[in-house]
Amino acid sequence: MANDQEKEAAARASLRFVKDGQVVGLGTGSTAAFFIKLLGEQVKNGLRIRGIPTSARSRDLAMSLGIPLVTLDECQEIAVTVDGADEFDAELRLIKGGGGALLREKIVASASRQLVIVTDASKQVAVLGKFPLPVEVIPFAQALVAKRIAAMGARVSLRQDASGQTYVTDEKHFILDCAFGQIEDADGLARDLSNMPGVVEHGLFVGMASAVLMAKGNEVVELRRSE
Repeated sequence: MANDQEKEAAARASLRFVKDGQVVGLGTGSTAAFFIKLLGEQVKNGLRIRGIPTSARSRDLAMSLGIPLVTLDECQEIAVTVDGADEFDAELRLIKGGGGALLREKIVASASRQLVIVTDASKQVAVLGKFPLPVEVIPFAQALVAKRIAAMGARVSLRQDASGQTYVTDEKHFILDCAFGQIEDADGLARDLSNMPGVVEHGLFVGMASAVLMAKGNEVVELRRSE
């Protein structure tokens, strides 16, 4: 309950980044869901925005709340995206993808002037890697990619859904959850994974976050990268 209260507090604080008339990226996950619900209240009260969701779940939630939506086909410039994260460090490098939407999340983030991350204090780490790194792969290559990532020192598992079947993303790909332990060179690992044939995208978001709004108890702290 306290964790949910912190998530909601961080999401509420992010509303100040949203201005009338903007196109807003709608993240995926439990904290992003709080933001979408709060944004829906603002829209009901007259805020004029258009949203670009990062998953079918976020799309369905936004539609249920009456938030007008557009696609990247219609608009390629996003003023601000509000999303959650599975981990972040002092340089605001992120691990994302626990909710399975990392590909669309990274695409939307890349088109955004600002990426605002909302989270509770449990997601702050000194070094990334406590949370297994999600890597999205095409089904044809999953076994080969898993073998190559395992050779890099990670424990690799093919993600399954609640029914025990292989998890399939909105774009019909698979996800490998890769436990590297402490990731000392996040930038280098991101490059290596991006260059691996069969990898569609990975959950390392490096140099993308503009700010992290971290709720801790009754306080929401705004964190930015050191210059």
